[in-house]
Amino acid sequence: MPYLFSASSIGNPFTELAEVDSTNNYAMAKALQGTANHGHAWFAWRQTAGKGSRGKSWNAADGQNIILSVLLSPYPLVSAHSFYLSAAVALATYDLLKTFAGDETKIKWPNDIYWRDRKAAGILIENNIRGNTWQWAVAGMGVNINQTEFSTSLSNPVSLKQITGKTYNVVDMAKNLCDHLQKRYEQLQENKESILQDYNAVLYKRGEVVKLKKNNAVFNCTIKEVNAFGQLEITDAPLSHVEFGEVEWVFR
Repeated sequence: MPYLFSASSIGNPFTELAEVDSTNNYAMAKALQGTANHGHAWFAWRQTAGKGSRGKSWNAADGQNIILSVLLSPYPLVSAHSFYLSAAVALATYDLLKTFAGDETKIKWPNDIYWRDRKAAGILIENNIRGNTWQWAVAGMGVNINQTEFSTSLSNPVSLKQITGKTYNVVDMAKNLCDHLQKRYEQLQENKESILQDYNAVLYKRGEVVKLKKNNAVFNCTIKEVNAFGQLEITDAPLSHVEFGEVEWVFR
């Protein structure tokens, strides 16, 4: 059993950081030092070097959004089933946004949260695996809450304030996200297959024809579902499934 396993609920303790380079880096350092356990959450008012997926950066206006990392014990999952944990975190973030933004909220494979065709949240999960043992995971969640002006380098961002016209307390929203994550974590422990079913039920563009790009080739396909290995299964295309990072979405 991983050393950090604990009966603590997610978000207990909840630590606010005035400034940090990356909440994921901070959480990983605490885990490596052995000074944090499952459920510990870190919220940043300012993040100077936020990390996104595939080596990209995550930029967010100071104090206007959820910038949160949570330390998680993956037990009893094994590393081959890591996508189940990713799906659980995505569902928790989806649950939070859907509460306020409604049914047009979806999960875009693998773990972005979209409202209509615009990105409202992103997730980065980093794992520590020693030998055959999955020791722990750090789930970083960036959720656009009150920000209304974004960098021109971002093609399709949206915030909850832009969707609803309301302003929110970002710390309260981050703690709310921890509550949703606790519920999805418990579901993951009890029945991981139901996590995948719930994930696919709200999958962005499911059953629709989209354009994907692999290398320099653009092709049409129909989104079917995501399987237990995190592969996107597609039909009406040269491929039956694709890995994360193998293709890009083409929206034009």
